[in-house]
Amino acid sequence: QRRVAITGRDLTGECNYGGRVTDDWDRRCITTILRVYYNEDVVHDNKYKFSPSGTYYAPPNGTYDSYIQFIKQLPPTQLPEVFGMHDNVDISRELQDTKHLFEDLLLTQAQSTGGGGGDSTEQKLTDIATDILSKLPASFDIDDAVEKYPVKYEESMNTVLVQEMERFNRLCGVIKTSLQNLQKAIKGLVVMSESLEKVAGSLMVGKVPELWSKSSYPSLKPLGSYINDLVARLKFLKTWFANDKPTCFWISAFYFNQAFLTGVKQNYARKYTIPIDKLDLDFEVLPCDDIDQHPEDGAYVKGLFLEGARWDNKKMSLAESLPKVLYDTVPVIWLKPAVKTEISTEGKYVSPVYKTSARQGQLSTTGHSTNFVVAINLPTIKPQKHWVLRGTCILCSLDD
Repeated sequence: QRRVAITGRDLTGECNYGGRVTDDWDRRCITTILRVYYNEDVVHDNKYKFSPSGTYYAPPNGTYDSYIQFIKQLPPTQLPEVFGMHDNVDISRELQDTKHLFEDLLLTQAQSTGGGGGDSTEQKLTDIATDILSKLPASFDIDDAVEKYPVKYEESMNTVLVQEMERFNRLCGVIKTSLQNLQKAIKGLVVMSESLEKVAGSLMVGKVPELWSKSSYPSLKPLGSYINDLVARLKFLKTWFANDKPTCFWISAFYFNQAFLTGVKQNYARKYTIPIDKLDLDFEVLPCDDIDQHPEDGAYVKGLFLEGARWDNKKMSLAESLPKVLYDTVPVIWLKPAVKTEISTEGKYVSPVYKTSARQGQLSTTGHSTNFVVAINLPTIKPQKHWVLRGTCILCSLDD
């Protein structure tokens, strides 16, 4: 019976459905869900429970009519517990539905603005463009950055800083150029091209223009929050340039987070003359929200959020989310490079880290995902499958 259960899981999770799933985290989710239904207890227990409350269970042997009656007495709307999720997911679903509804309504509004909005529309666009341009600082001086933070064998963070400045300069250049051209088009100095019309339509409904998104880091924030977030990231890099390497890095501020993580491992590898391909990152959550000293090895990071769970500072482990609290701030995490064979995941939940709550991305030309960042090992009292069913992950930024 145990062999049959394992075979059923393999056929369903790895061949039938899993064979079409290319993401390792999705396959882990599928196999974990199937373990609830493909196991020996389903055969031995006459009322095997599929959910903690016992509302959903395997009915005993009976007639066709008894099965129909059993199905009719089930709740008309599936409760989150049948999927192993927290009750908070109902709130997340309703928020998502509301968001899609308003996006569709705004889409119709955007299409109707081109028919003759008059001076009011043009004035609004001018005000929005002027406001955004006033918030964006001057571009970073790359020559000064290279001179102050030259390439060093023992300090890879210098290269990380300069490369981040270059990436943000390109992004800000696209934003500034499009807004300046839009202002000129409104005044009749240049032709209102199709791309500028799309930018104008997005600005009017508070969305980030597609032209910007193509040159931007992944973000699901609306226009106002996106600009504020961008300005905060630029301030982080400016402070780093002026005051030297920070004691605790705001990891969410990086355009390309993987470069920073590689730099942490590279510093360790060069310091102890260990091949970098033999190293990986271990993690330790510290009971503080910030820290004012550098670690001996590795790096301290902050600015992450937990979804599907919360962090218990007393037990120093994952805990159930509080009712109606969808996200929880993660304390400072110490990234500790170590040899792969010395890193243990026992008693820990291997949590994926995503840049946005979309939890999906594409492989870029660098071989990295445009959304997935890294997997962090978090201490847990409950088994890992519990958090897999909860859909627990870490996010670099929220949607608002």
